Amino acid sequence: MSGFMEMWDQMGFLAKAIVFVLGIMSVWSISVMIERYLKFYAARKQSREFAPAVSEALKTGNIREAIELAEQHEKSHLAKVVVAGLQEFQAHEGSSAIPGEIVEASRRALQRATAIGIEELKRGLGGLATIGATAPFVGLLGTTVGIINAFLGMAAGESVGLAAVAPGIAEALVATAFGLFVAIPAVWMYNYFTSKMESFIVEMDNSSSELIDYFLKRRAEKHGD
Repeated sequence: MSGFMEMWDQMGFLAKAIVFVLGIMSVWSISVMIERYLKFYAARKQSREFAPAVSEALKTGNIREAIELAEQHEKSHLAKVVVAGLQEFQAHEGSSAIPGEIVEASRRALQRATAIGIEELKRGLGGLATIGATAPFVGLLGTTVGIINAFLGMAAGESVGLAAVAPGIAEALVATAFGLFVAIPAVWMYNYFTSKMESFIVEMDNSSSELIDYFLKRRAEKHGD
């Protein structure tokens, strides 16, 4: 620890500024990782509870109960999509609208809810990708500054030995290591969250398709009666 503090004291202003920027990037990326992980975990957990429960409600034709279930699972990505379609369908079911228009209105509501859900899932991931891509270059900038300081130390010193260039080299290595330390977890977690998000999108699309099929079947049964 004392060696690190000595190294920090020997760093120039620009090198310290670069390390400080990398520190901010690291803190921000870690906060996004934690927030997104909790968000995705809650969405997965509540969706697993919601899917079978809403399926049972719809089998009995109880749309109101299905809507209440969706509202109780507000963190579920499936519930956010399903409730939009159910509310739209219920709002027009008792009206004199053409059956096809009711289903089409529900389809549009499902599409809007899916688009909003995707944007919610993507929140913060763009910044995580940017940090993963740029942190090594920020570290490289610090490396360049450290090497420049090493040559300046060599030029200013009477000796050209290791002692003259060691502080600058250490400064360069710290910046490089810190840049990689920030970038690698950001890239890993970005890929992880992207994979999870793609899975959620498929689930939302499948739920929308199944709900439209349910609406068509319900309207056909009602029209047949």
